[in-house]
Amino acid sequence: MKKNKLFLNVIILCVFHYAQAQKIGLSGTILGDEDVEGIHVLNKTSLTSATSNSDGVFSISAKLNDTVIFSAVQYKTLFKVVSEENIASKALQVTLETFVNELDEVFLVQPLSGNLIDDVSNSEAKPVINFYNVGIPGYIGKQKTQSERRLFEATTGGGFIPLNPILNAISGRTKKLKEMIQLENDDALLARLKNDLSIDFFDANPLEQKYHVEFFYFVQEDPDFRKVCSKSNLEAFAFFKKKLEQYNQNLKAKE
Repeated sequence: MKKNKLFLNVIILCVFHYAQAQKIGLSGTILGDEDVEGIHVLNKTSLTSATSNSDGVFSISAKLNDTVIFSAVQYKTLFKVVSEENIASKALQVTLETFVNELDEVFLVQPLSGNLIDDVSNSEAKPVINFYNVGIPGYIGKQKTQSERRLFEATTGGGFIPLNPILNAISGRTKKLKEMIQLENDDALLARLKNDLSIDFFDANPLEQKYHVEFFYFVQEDPDFRKVCSKSNLEAFAFFKKKLEQYNQNLKAKE
């Protein structure tokens, strides 16, 4: 039994190291209608990142089927899966689409009278049918993200000895999935704070537009980011101000 377990561990480690050995350095180019400097490039699979220069050029390590995310305030987020062609050419070129904040169209079917009872009775709107209407059970909790579903599958299993959680823990997959979920949560928090605070913050604390994206990721990389910024927008604003002082010092050091 012990020999079989040792042999299984050796096989898993060999497979893991072989997969890691397939990583190569990709030279990338970003194209877009807006400024392409400071685009945040994240290999979501290996949790490595890079930033593009003024020509939109970057370099990042990746392997076949890795997911690379490109994000910036002025562009729509792009998810790119590394293909065999990218691996063969050791190059990755993407074109980003400019982000335009448009309001949804509003159609007025008929004027409202101001009397709530009359307006409701005259409405032709119908409620959406759900599982309650047809008498079947349904899930009403929070929907899991893809990474959360993968983590659930990686940490559960049946049988007298559930092998799935054990194998994923040994290979490091469980740890990577947990790190990926944490990164997604941090990205969601940062996106909300950027939407809520960026205009007021940069009005009170001027910073050149070309540094905004890099500054926000500088904030996110702080170990205390989630603990402090998830409490309230007020504490997040103060945290941003503190990090801006450090960021400006780094910019001066580069000059």
